[in-house]
Amino acid sequence: MTTAQEIMHAGATCIKENETLEDAARMMRELDVGALPICGPDDRLHGIITDRDIVVACLAKGKDPKTMTAGHLEQGKPITIDAGAETDQVLQAMEVHRIRRLPVIDDHRLVGMISEADLARHLPEDQVGQYVEAVCAAA
Repeated sequence: MTTAQEIMHAGATCIKENETLEDAARMMRELDVGALPICGPDDRLHGIITDRDIVVACLAKGKDPKTMTAGHLEQGKPITIDAGAETDQVLQAMEVHRIRRLPVIDDHRLVGMISEADLARHLPEDQVGQYVEAVCAAA
């Protein structure tokens, strides 16, 4: 079976909790991604921030992205998957929690991210279709 580590995008870049949303937006543009993991001073995963979060939780509420930090948008414990997990476990986690990006952890450290694009590149069409139906169609 294929594992999470084999389908993930390796080397996810974190935004620190104390960095601003303007910094996050700039990083997303430079990296050509729509989400960034949020890491604390301990370099451990504390959350995920998306481009939509910046728009909805900051800009649409009249807040200043130059002063609001990534840490302001952390919400609960992020859903993660172990690097050695098989693809059926990856899909199940993403479907059950209705998420489009899944951080991959190895030895308590962030080693990569799995996105919808990663699923499409590495999994059979029927599995990707089932995921899309479960997560996207019900949205």
